[in-house]
Amino acid sequence: MLNTTTRVVLGALGTLIALGGLAAVAMGGSTAAGGLWAVILGIVMVLAVVLERHRYRSEEADRAFDPVGPGGGEPDGAIEPRFRPTNETFVDPTTGHRMRVHADPRTGERRYVAER
Repeated sequence: MLNTTTRVVLGALGTLIALGGLAAVAMGGSTAAGGLWAVILGIVMVLAVVLERHRYRSEEADRAFDPVGPGGGEPDGAIEPRFRPTNETFVDPTTGHRMRVHADPRTGERRYVAER
């Protein structure tokens, strides 16, 4: 679970590595092979940042860059009223927080909220 600043820094670093690799490939010679690996590494870094998601969070919370709640779930007080708590709970193995599953009875959509 990366915070916004870390994601921006890693994305910028990956972009710079990829651009440097492209420059090395364009120069040719013995630097071309190393440049190709730099391009691949930079692209992988950018893709990892783009595709990385916070655990147990809704797409809306991720897109809005809402703060991460305890246990990597929804932020405190941010869950919509259409979601009802269920009997399902689990302990997040990374943080040790007990998470409660909330579901929208109409759509089956789920949200995860840390219990106090």
